[in-house]
Amino acid sequence: MKTARRQAREIALQALYAWQLSGGDPVEEARGLEGFDKGDRSFVEALVVGVRDRVGELQGLIVPHLDRDLARLSPVERSILYIGAFELAAHPETPFKVVLNEAIELGKSFGGTEGYRFVNGVLEKIAARLRPDEVGRARNPA
Repeated sequence: MKTARRQAREIALQALYAWQLSGGDPVEEARGLEGFDKGDRSFVEALVVGVRDRVGELQGLIVPHLDRDLARLSPVERSILYIGAFELAAHPETPFKVVLNEAIELGKSFGGTEGYRFVNGVLEKIAARLRPDEVGRARNPA
């Protein structure tokens, strides 16, 4: 059974994927997706609006850790990276390990065969930059 937040991330991923391809309103896209009414609607909208409104900032967090041009990533990988980077930056109440695990699960469900490993590596580096104390405690428990 999926949690409401997992469902919300999946809907946000689908909406952001469509937004990248069509340029339409990702919030309207999310609202039209199956399961939107069953999930955490406010979290879906927070993710989608946050990514849409801060995409330049998120790209600035992501691009330094890529081994290829951002445009060469699949729209699925880009969407997962946007969601993960946004959560790391804007939702400090969500532990970074949860953000990474959720991104891995999205990658396994929607991405290419090994795409989740790539996404995880990038998000780990972003987490270390944005949340050095939290990551340090996780790596070196007292």
